[in-house]
Amino acid sequence: MNVFQHVEDLGDLKAALQEAFEIKKDRYRYQELGRNKTALLIFFNNSLRTRLSTQKAAMNLGMNVIVLDVNQGAWKLETERGVVMDGDKSEHLLEAIPVMACYCDLIGVRSFARFENRADDYEEKILNQFIRYSGKPVFFMESATVHPLQSFADLITIEEYKRTQRPKVVLTWAPHPKALPQAVPNSFAEWMNAADVDFVITHPEGYELDPMFAGNARVEYDQLKAFEGADFIYAKNWSCPGVTRPEDYGKVLCKDMSWTVDARHMAVTNNAFFMHCLPVRRNMIVTDDVIEAPTSLVIPEAANREISATVVLKRMLETL
Repeated sequence: MNVFQHVEDLGDLKAALQEAFEIKKDRYRYQELGRNKTALLIFFNNSLRTRLSTQKAAMNLGMNVIVLDVNQGAWKLETERGVVMDGDKSEHLLEAIPVMACYCDLIGVRSFARFENRADDYEEKILNQFIRYSGKPVFFMESATVHPLQSFADLITIEEYKRTQRPKVVLTWAPHPKALPQAVPNSFAEWMNAADVDFVITHPEGYELDPMFAGNARVEYDQLKAFEGADFIYAKNWSCPGVTRPEDYGKVLCKDMSWTVDARHMAVTNNAFFMHCLPVRRNMIVTDDVIEAPTSLVIPEAANREISATVVLKRMLETL
């Protein structure tokens, strides 16, 4: 595996899940695989779980780890070709990428959507430059459009806690004070469509995810109706994807607090588990009582980030 971006990059999903559970039983089993190999983790944006879990995963595999925060301690990087570099950016990504690649064997990149241009974000210009110019395997640690390490961990969590063979999983939009990317909901939808679950997406009108990610998922605009009989509730805010109105891309179209996941919503579910990728705005996305309930999986979900990253890095090391 030279690139990890989408669910299909893992190949057989059941085999990947089985591998994840085996690694969870013995996460140091493949320590020799990464001996004298180096993972470079590049962050254009803030991170807590992704940074810590991916570092830990690389260490589980015996790797050396270099972490680069582009916004602290590095030259400011220009990412666009053809720009006259007479401003505050001293180095171009086209030189920086091959230099970075000299010092590592695998590269992980985290770079959020800019909301300046939908086409640029959805073409993944920054991540694709790393794929094209580094000559090294590249894995996405969240990009403008996807967060596959998170979604793989989410699927591992659902497999661990499901009470029925084919659970009902609901992805629900929830209010937030600022515009957030669609990366997490995009990936979650993509992975749930590939898994053996009954998948429903609920959100206000205007928040329709790009069909390449939403796929054949059922869309329900009545949130309470969507929650009925659900086994898992995955709450996440996202800004307008601009599918039908590109001019609205990245805008906050709604702050309706009735979409906050609370006890009233959870009461119509099948005693559903609550999930969120974190960090979470309490009493906007979800109320205190729901996130603190015994059915809240936000911590086990975060813990499984180490497992998903270990599987991905292991598979990349095996291709070197």
